[in-house]
Formats: sequence, C-alpha cells, structure tokens
Amino acid sequence: MPVRAADKTPAPARPRFVRQLPEQRRLALIAATIECLKRYGHEGLSIRTISRQAGVSVGLINHHFPNKDELIAAAYRHFNGELIAGFQTAVERAPDTPRGRLHGFLVAMFSLPNLDQDVLAVWVVFWGMYRHSRLIQRVQRDTYQGHVQLIRGLIAAVLREERPLARVDLRLAAIGLNALMDGLWLEYCLEPGTFKPAEAVALCEGWVENLGRDD
Repeated sequence: MPVRAADKTPAPARPRFVRQLPEQRRLALIAATIECLKRYGHEGLSIRTISRQAGVSVGLINHHFPNKDELIAAAYRHFNGELIAGFQTAVERAPDTPRGRLHGFLVAMFSLPNLDQDVLAVWVVFWGMYRHSRLIQRVQRDTYQGHVQLIRGLIAAVLREERPLARVDLRLAAIGLNALMDGLWLEYCLEPGTFKPAEAVALCEGWVENLGRDD
C-alpha cells in the first residue's frame, strides 16, 4: 500500500521555551529592578545589576525602556501601585462599616509588607531621586492623589455616620492623617521597638476621633 505524503511529514517540534509577551517582559524587568533596589539600595540602580537579576541582556532592557530613568519611574509606579492596591483590598475585606473600613486600612498600613525593612530601602532610593527626576515627580503626584483620595473617603464616611454636623476640611484632614501615618511608619521602620503596630493604629484612630471637636 502506497504511503501518503502526509504520513512522511515529521511532527512539529515543541518550542524549547515560551516567549514572553512585551508586557510580561516589562513587568519582569520592573520586578527585577525592585528586587535590586531591595538588595543593593542605590547601587541597584545600575542597568547591568538589573540585567543580571533579570537574566537578560542590557540590550533587551534598552529595547523596552529607552533609558534608566524610564525603567526606575515604571518601577516606582508599579511599587507604589501594588502597596495602594493592598490597602484597597484590605478596605474591601474589612467589616462593612465606616469604622471597620478605616480600621482595616490602618491595620494594613502598619502590617507587612509595608513594615518590611526592604520596603523602606526601596522608598529611600525613590525619595533620593525625586528632586532631580521629573519622571519620579510625575509618578509621585499621580499616586499621591489617589492615596489621599482613598483616605479622604474613609474619613468622610466615619464623619457622616458618627458626627454629621462636624465642620472638617476633608482635604486637609486626609493630608494630615496621611502625614501622621507616614511619620509613624518611618519611625517604626527605623526603630521597631519604639511602639507596636497596634499602637500606631490606635493613635491614628484617636486622631480621626478628635477631628472637628471643640472640647
């Protein structure tokens, strides 16, 4: 019986690796950048250090990011966005009351990964770049506004339920609570034994409790 041509066709070879999509590659490079900043601080800003961490060539990094500042700014946006997304998730999972949502947010603020020493190391690098990098400044403005809006909404909900007649500038209240949280967070990261995370949560809740009070 004659053999059909189709029978002689070899089976297609399986690919030895799966090629990543451009967005997947970008995210992998961002993750490698953040990991380098955690491990090496400012020294982790080197493109060669990042390429070794990611296991790719410098040329591939340059293909996805035109320069180092673009890569660092993308890492900053992603890093900040991940933390804020964690706070939002904590709010969504908290008891469905204004106090419960505020408490859930504050607990997340003073919990891992936000209290991780590596997280502080990354922030220090970004803060150091802020003054001289317009890209970092732009990301900071964008992410800060979203974070403050989240805090403002939490405060507003508590006041509407508990003290609807209180006269409070919500914009300034949100900025003030954010500053208090940042100060406590930095204090804890630098000297963890100074106070407990639960005490930081209580301090912030007490601050909100006294908003707009005249007595």
